[in-house]
Amino acid sequence: MKKPLLNISPREALPVCALIIATMGVTMIGFEWVPHLSVILVLCGLLAMGKWKGLSFKDMQEGMASGVMSGIGAIYLFFFIGLLVSAMMMSGSIPTLMYYGFDLISPSIFYLSVFVLTSIVGISIGSSLTTCATLGVAFIGMGSAFGANPAIVAGAVVSGAFFGDKMSPLSDTTSIAASIVGIDLFEHIRNMMFTTVPAWILTAAILWMLSGDIAQADLSGVQTFRTHLENTGLIHGYALLPFAVLLALVLKKVNAIYAIITTIIVSLMITYIHSSPGIGELGGYFFGGYKPAEGSDLGEVGKLVSRGGINSMFFTQTIVILALSLGGLLNTLGILPALLSAISHLLVNAGRATFSVAATSLGVNVLIGEQYLSLLLAGNTFKPVYERLGLHPRNIARTVEDAGTVINPLVPWSVCGVFISNVLGVPVLDYLPYAFFCYLCLLLTLMFGFTGFTLSKADK
Repeated sequence: MKKPLLNISPREALPVCALIIATMGVTMIGFEWVPHLSVILVLCGLLAMGKWKGLSFKDMQEGMASGVMSGIGAIYLFFFIGLLVSAMMMSGSIPTLMYYGFDLISPSIFYLSVFVLTSIVGISIGSSLTTCATLGVAFIGMGSAFGANPAIVAGAVVSGAFFGDKMSPLSDTTSIAASIVGIDLFEHIRNMMFTTVPAWILTAAILWMLSGDIAQADLSGVQTFRTHLENTGLIHGYALLPFAVLLALVLKKVNAIYAIITTIIVSLMITYIHSSPGIGELGGYFFGGYKPAEGSDLGEVGKLVSRGGINSMFFTQTIVILALSLGGLLNTLGILPALLSAISHLLVNAGRATFSVAATSLGVNVLIGEQYLSLLLAGNTFKPVYERLGLHPRNIARTVEDAGTVINPLVPWSVCGVFISNVLGVPVLDYLPYAFFCYLCLLLTLMFGFTGFTLSKADK
């Protein structure tokens, strides 16, 4: 980013930040604005402040542009992710993975089965909210049929769905976290495994112990889902090949965009084995997302497979552009540097830096309830601190995911919390104690930060 053009004191910067948080909180929570409008309102206020301080609009515009350039990789990557989701839907890769995943449902370990299956579907489609709104609702219904605790079921659903949201290369939050600090998407995913895999295993173990013997449970809902998936005509064993290709390229550390392009090509080849979409129809899928044939008896599965396309990425791309512009303007006006200077004498080791990043991500989630801003603000603010401490920026990306992405559903007034509690019919405070994966990630990232375990040094 550009160097600050104003030299203001922390005492002056602090009330400005408090006003920004209050404005976003009131507009997004109180007035239910989309985050774009809230950020634009704050940008207008900061532009007025800059003008009052004697800065030209051109200088402030250049500051905002430099902020956007720091995350331009994500903006480009989102186009390819939209294309990839469409390609893997029309080829049957994602539906086939979900279809075979239903074999994992076991009545005797129902809570664990719910967690495992929502993890598979979540990582397949990269959307926690879609997973909760479809499979989550189905599992809540099945659980009520045989006396399962709805709070535990909801906790298992949220844990699995947000595991997918955190680790899927198709997830927008995963891409945002990587792009903020300028690292490769798959490098970021590999580094997150240090906290994510232990959290997943611990969650699975706890849910296994909580599961009761409900062997007589009616799992007709599972069969209904499988039948609807079969009705799509997309279920083929060979359709899993694109996943294998993507995994192989990730393990070989191929650049994310090259890996995605290759996977799209393989998915198209698979598509034409079992269907023959015209060029015009193909273009429609790539822009507007894949949609099954009209009149198909798909039930809730129709929502799961109707995904992807460049158009589906516009909401995320625009909020990223605006949030990065906000970060650039805050830096240009000297507000972020002033706040950092006030606490820089405290940030002398990895533990304190990790705690500060996590606290910022957590604080934005609690105060504003916005998942994207918790990633963007914390990542942009503390990147210079990690550089000074000689720590690799991949450490920041992991921490903002552990304290930002997976914490949002645990805040009752957050975007994810409100949505999930409404669709599942379970209050956030009821399922919060059982969303083990979400807060285990936070605890592990703090523990690793203070011990230095799994933290990597900056490249020389």
